[in-house]
Amino acid sequence: MTGVHEEFAHNWKAEVLRGRPLILPSRHYTYPAVVDEVERGALEVLVTPAEGLPFLATCALGFRDPAVPTGVWAMPDAEWLCAVSGGYSYLIDTRVPEQFKQVAWRPVLGVETIPELGLMLFVGHHALVAWDAKGEAWQSDRLSWEGVTLTGREGNVLHGVGWDLMTDRDTPFSLDLTTGRRVSG
Repeated sequence: MTGVHEEFAHNWKAEVLRGRPLILPSRHYTYPAVVDEVERGALEVLVTPAEGLPFLATCALGFRDPAVPTGVWAMPDAEWLCAVSGGYSYLIDTRVPEQFKQVAWRPVLGVETIPELGLMLFVGHHALVAWDAKGEAWQSDRLSWEGVTLTGREGNVLHGVGWDLMTDRDTPFSLDLTTGRRVSG
């Protein structure tokens, strides 16, 4: 999943680098701002915004596990990008790279884009959080005790399964993508 995912229109260019360049650009930002040994396994992204100088985004690694995503995603707001490094998700304003947000779930287990609805979904162990062009749009209630699997979508309804502790089996759910509320399950 490593790479640049451009499902949304965006006003920047990004290149995922194999490692930190020997000569750093004049603008270099580390996400999060304070972290020990950020270089170990960090995602290095060279970003060229629509206006201004390019910058290097060094995104601290969450987990070295192929089960968690790593890469760069365009977001519903054309000025922002999402860099995910081993499940740690950094949302960066390319106009003002000092301003960023981090998705609270560590790790994010999946990233899904729904451009026609202007939504980006972050899948966690227990629930989903959705972002739109204005920021966080909604967060679902608990869908699972350990592991959410998305199985499909019909219009504004998202389907999936989550493991139920009480019954010890996967239980289906359906969410209204405009509100994040259950419509069944």
